[in-house]
Amino acid sequence: YKEGNLPQLADVSGLLYERTGFRLRPTAGLLSSRHFLNGLAFNTFFCTQYLRHYSVPFYTPEPDVVHELVGHAPMFANPEFAAFSQEIGLASIGATDAQIEQLARCYWFSVEFGICKESATSEQRKIYGAGILSSYGEIEHAMSDEPEIRKWDPRDAAQQPFPITKYQPLYYVADSFEDATFKMRQFANSLDKPFTCRWNDLKEKLHVDRNVQREERRADDFGEYVGDA
Repeated sequence: YKEGNLPQLADVSGLLYERTGFRLRPTAGLLSSRHFLNGLAFNTFFCTQYLRHYSVPFYTPEPDVVHELVGHAPMFANPEFAAFSQEIGLASIGATDAQIEQLARCYWFSVEFGICKESATSEQRKIYGAGILSSYGEIEHAMSDEPEIRKWDPRDAAQQPFPITKYQPLYYVADSFEDATFKMRQFANSLDKPFTCRWNDLKEKLHVDRNVQREERRADDFGEYVGDA
């Protein structure tokens, strides 16, 4: 990161993998919520590669390389944030379409537009959501008295609709990443799914808590993201 140089995803990805085990994987455009969240379960974050138009430098409704490298990438170097992000991804494995929509909203109000207290005893707010960090205008808006601020609650966030073409009217504030992860795991465990899974860092594989019988796959069904071979 320096003036006159655009960071390369491969270089940043290598650094993140050394720090937290996360990888950046280029993608040509937006993915479905299911495929995108599945990637997080495997410590993989899908990145776009285009740059926002110079006429709208302060905000873009679609993620661009500024959003990815200024907003997301630095946060994935933080182990607590990486663990929180993966928790949402793990919850998406085996989830129904309705549950995926709920998890996508949790992701939106945290990883994209989340705010965190500076410490457990402080009321000072710090931004960690990439959608805010990559937009100067959104930073000013989020720190003003205009938006509604609520305490982080995945069950509440999972029911909240959100706009994508203007500044957010609502933000959630977590006490800490550790607290946010604990509440996210509680919410994930409350979802009615046929199985749950955890990540094995050593083997870089998912472990499920029961045997799962796989249905016969349709010719046009490419399944969920299953990680690197």
